[in-house]
Amino acid sequence: MRPVALILGASGRFSKNMTEQLEAAGWETRAFDRANQNMKKAAEGVDVIVNGANPQYPHWKRDVLPFTHKVIEAAKHAKATVIIPGNNYCFGPNMIPPIGPQTPQKATNELGVIRIELERLYKSSGVRTILLRAGDFIDTSASGNWFDLIMATKLEKGKLIYPGKTDIPHAWAYLPDMTRAAVQLLEMRDQLNTYEDISFPGYTWTGNELRKALTEVTKQNVSIKRFSWWLIRLSRPFWPMAKHLLEMRYLWNTPHWMDKTRFDELLPDFEATPEREALKQAISHLPAFQLNKPVSLKQPKRAA
Repeated sequence: MRPVALILGASGRFSKNMTEQLEAAGWETRAFDRANQNMKKAAEGVDVIVNGANPQYPHWKRDVLPFTHKVIEAAKHAKATVIIPGNNYCFGPNMIPPIGPQTPQKATNELGVIRIELERLYKSSGVRTILLRAGDFIDTSASGNWFDLIMATKLEKGKLIYPGKTDIPHAWAYLPDMTRAAVQLLEMRDQLNTYEDISFPGYTWTGNELRKALTEVTKQNVSIKRFSWWLIRLSRPFWPMAKHLLEMRYLWNTPHWMDKTRFDELLPDFEATPEREALKQAISHLPAFQLNKPVSLKQPKRAA
């Protein structure tokens, strides 16, 4: 029998990639319908619960921890392993890289405190849990992350919009690689500790290094334009998301990269996509950089 995974937040970027990678590896996947299904019942008979559900920031305080309790209850009932994508929100602006299980969780802002409690709940639950922690995502399509929503929006005009200091190392993860690694970890889940906190190495780029890489990928001179944070500050009174974007701004000005020690112990033969190829895929949704552009069948007009 094929192993079965219940996918939470199936339309989200992490879960969509997980569904593709699981099915490619021969798994059966079932999308959880939050509006019409009971999670505990939906989890019956599954081997793994992929928790890629991620409400918008303004709803975290209301939704994240109650949803976490439901996931843990369903996993206990099904005796299933849970895999969740982790981030670097837990550590606060004084974090010292490389980021891994040894890094103190000292965040005091709202989103960071919620993530600390979420991880504590899984760790103390007794449910077999894999937390795969990574930096900011890049994907193969526009999926609402910082890179495609803000940074690459002017790339066709040769500009990279950058939200922080351009000489600060920043952690990135190519989602197809991250989720491919996640599937490999799930397939060895019985050999792992009950709770695994694993940092996905991904890529580490400063803004300047990212600009240089995109210059090579796009074959045009790319310059850096600083992101206008003042617009976010002005919108704070009437846009709830603004508060949370501002509280996480420090991640763009705090050097950080991922500790690959545990990852390399578990997946020593994992081959990451070359950086330039990942970036090529990440900008392929932009018209000027589409891969495999259709060939025009129109004949050129003849001169009179």
